[in-house]
Amino acid sequence: MPDYSERIQELRTKMASEGIDVCIIPGSDAHISEYLSDHWKVRDYLCGFTGSAGTLIVGGDGAYLWTDSRYYLQAEEQLAGTGVKLVKEGLPDVPDYIEWITAQLSPGSKVAINGTCFSAQKVRSMSRTLRQKQIQLETRYSLPEDVWNTQPGIPDNPVLDFPATLAGKTRKEKIETVRNNLRVKNATHYVTGALDEIAWVMNLRGTDISYNPVFHAYLIISQDYVSLFINPNKLTTSIGKQLSNDNIRVNLYNDVYSHLKELPDHATVYIDPNRNNWALFSAIPSSIPKVEGTGIITHLKSIKNNTEVANIKKTMINDGVAMVKFLKWLEEEVPKGNVSELSAAKRLYDFRNENPDFKGESFSTISGYGAHGAIVHYNVSPESDTPLKPKGIYLVDSGGQYPTGTTDLTRTIALGPVRDQVMKDYTLVLKGHIALAKAVFPSGTRGVHLDALARQPLWNERLNFGHGTGHGIGYFLNVHEGPQSIRPQDNGVLMEKGMITSNEPGLYRPMEYGIRIENLVLTKEAGDSDFGTFFEFETLTLCPIDVSLIKSEILNSEEKAWINDYHKKVCEKLSPALNEEERTWLESKTATV
Repeated sequence: MPDYSERIQELRTKMASEGIDVCIIPGSDAHISEYLSDHWKVRDYLCGFTGSAGTLIVGGDGAYLWTDSRYYLQAEEQLAGTGVKLVKEGLPDVPDYIEWITAQLSPGSKVAINGTCFSAQKVRSMSRTLRQKQIQLETRYSLPEDVWNTQPGIPDNPVLDFPATLAGKTRKEKIETVRNNLRVKNATHYVTGALDEIAWVMNLRGTDISYNPVFHAYLIISQDYVSLFINPNKLTTSIGKQLSNDNIRVNLYNDVYSHLKELPDHATVYIDPNRNNWALFSAIPSSIPKVEGTGIITHLKSIKNNTEVANIKKTMINDGVAMVKFLKWLEEEVPKGNVSELSAAKRLYDFRNENPDFKGESFSTISGYGAHGAIVHYNVSPESDTPLKPKGIYLVDSGGQYPTGTTDLTRTIALGPVRDQVMKDYTLVLKGHIALAKAVFPSGTRGVHLDALARQPLWNERLNFGHGTGHGIGYFLNVHEGPQSIRPQDNGVLMEKGMITSNEPGLYRPMEYGIRIENLVLTKEAGDSDFGTFFEFETLTLCPIDVSLIKSEILNSEEKAWINDYHKKVCEKLSPALNEEERTWLESKTATV
């Protein structure tokens, strides 16, 4: 294992030479991405923690990692022996890291960050809190990066064309829609560094970041021009010509900052302060008005068009076939003693890879047996790999990337005998899943209004789960996307027709087991009445739910009817693509409850 304490001590030495008291290192990049290319994994290099959410705080006499409940167990394992202390964000009486820093430092102290790796909104919030105690926030430091002598470069992988036949709209149509939105918002320029936004509106894809088919770039759309800031080596001659034909200017990647500084005096910039970095935001002259809000493109791409919806439904068949083959294989092989968490994940990948359209996983498969299932974002490694035994339960959360859509589903599976408590917990989670899947709600409903539906069966037993119930999902893009979400925290975003969102309640008993059941759902119209327009969800995912874990007496007749209807649909959609043995197996797993 690398000597992380030595790396952190080297950072402290550089901090001391610059008069810096505390350095904050996020798990983010210059595009405020959830998943990073190796170039930006600075926090991982310094402390060894690899979760997608976590912030490292290094002071003169201590180092601390703030992360949320999804990563408590993972962080404890990965930070062991590093000298970095875990702070469990979200627990009662646990302050956020800025409040904690403010309490630790005296007036006149200096806190350093790399302003390209924090959102504009986050920097403003941090600065405001620190300023109250006369603590200075320095945003132009790259001290952690300076410690990393072997830091990889930014990937220069070729950009890939994504035709309008798959996208449903041309690049020009999407750009014109953005311009129309700019007019409505009384702005002249749209500025974004969000990689999924750029890939979507440009009808391009990439391979710069594992699991996410995006590429590193910035984009400015005005009423007069479109400028793409990118390493030109990433563009093939053909794509370069296409962009030129669409009147899109190609500029060097880092030139976006100087370009923003030279915007015309009459400009008004629309920018999302939560999805763009502080350096980008502050490069816009203070004299130029800014209109802030959720990214225009983020909202546009969340509402899938008819082509996207039709394609994702076909993708669910392909993905469901792979899952059926995997689950059948798992049932047959585990009793033989030949399966581990790692080999199971590899076999699932192989089943998906049998489809010629499969482009890779949409995230690293969460393959958790027993106690590992209680680690919400468990990342199996050779060191943690555990054999699957014909007893207890196994949680597998996985997804695939296809040109016709992105998938994400979770199943909890009985590998053999289980305790009564496990079955009760599983059935309560399933009840919550069904309640959300069956929801009918009026126009104007937000995710926060729906979240309690999935939690109520658990709450009735004084149980809960720490993560959100649902996230948006991209179309051959990021597996997690906004703006919509279903969670206790209100983000003000309405659920709209065409949005695809996950439905994934769970329950986790640390050191024992974890349960999660996840399908993707499409928001569609449920009809009008004197009380307005109503919406409902259509479940898109096609994969059997393990009914052997159900305590049937806990389910009511409507819940049983939902399972039976869902399984009938799964059987009808998947059977034509299965051989006779696989069909027979699927029929047995989708028998009436």
